[in-house]
Amino acid sequence: MRTILCLPTLNAEKQLPELIKTVEKQIYKPNECWIIDSSSTDLTVQIARAAGWSVHVIPQKEFNHGRTRNLFTKLASGDIYLYLTQDALPANVETFKALLKVFEIDPQAGLAYGRQLPHPNATPFEAHARLFNYPEKSVRKTLESSKVLGIKTSFCSNSFAAYRVQALKSTGGFPDHTILSEDTYVSAKMLLEGWSARYVAEATVYHSHDYSIFEEFKRYFDLGIFYSREKWIREVFGNAEREGTRFLISELSYLRKLNKSQFYFEWFFRNGMKWLGYRLGFVENFLPLYLKRRMSMHAGYWR
Repeated sequence: MRTILCLPTLNAEKQLPELIKTVEKQIYKPNECWIIDSSSTDLTVQIARAAGWSVHVIPQKEFNHGRTRNLFTKLASGDIYLYLTQDALPANVETFKALLKVFEIDPQAGLAYGRQLPHPNATPFEAHARLFNYPEKSVRKTLESSKVLGIKTSFCSNSFAAYRVQALKSTGGFPDHTILSEDTYVSAKMLLEGWSARYVAEATVYHSHDYSIFEEFKRYFDLGIFYSREKWIREVFGNAEREGTRFLISELSYLRKLNKSQFYFEWFFRNGMKWLGYRLGFVENFLPLYLKRRMSMHAGYWR
């Protein structure tokens, strides 16, 4: 089983040295390590090449979440493509081994994604998001799972995920027309074609963001656009609103458990802005282009 590690980068000088060290310590080492760099202005490329990693540089304006990840499959030949982001750090030496072994034991596994743990300095909101979306128990998901899991059935994260090349190609690869959630798109396609998706709780990375309230608004604006345009996902797996309600209740309970009452007002305002962003994403066709650029986390998408 030939495995290719795929890492899109942009100005990753601070994160890359530690990430390379953790990859080198893995019990299961990828056959090749590749970076596609979006014309970094720091030492990202030099650090990667010094470590023996292969590097392909593209203009920053050409980066696209789906198209760039497809490019890895053209640069290197493998059976499994293992995707990381530059801010996702393997938590222990068995991280890759735990994730990749599911492809050996489950011939129908089209993809597998691991558990994301919050960084020690993560805010309560980010810590809860990781605990809610990445629980302690592993799950094998098929199309039938939607009866219980709903929209969560198609959930996946390319911050740490691996794909069987046969399954990836059978779906046409990653989409280049989505603003984000290319991972969820491919997961949904694979499930429809009879592949399984594996969530592997034993495969862990440290990965969390300290988003401001306005950044949350922007991210949920983009999510609203994604689910509005890809309505077939909601038709097959269910609407995201039910899962969103469950998340809100869980988050408030989490703050209470931590005795963080000082965050109650922020919880209300932060989630109000997320809801507003999401709903505006659904009506983005009525918004002028300049406004969508301002409201989106991925302004380059609107070029």
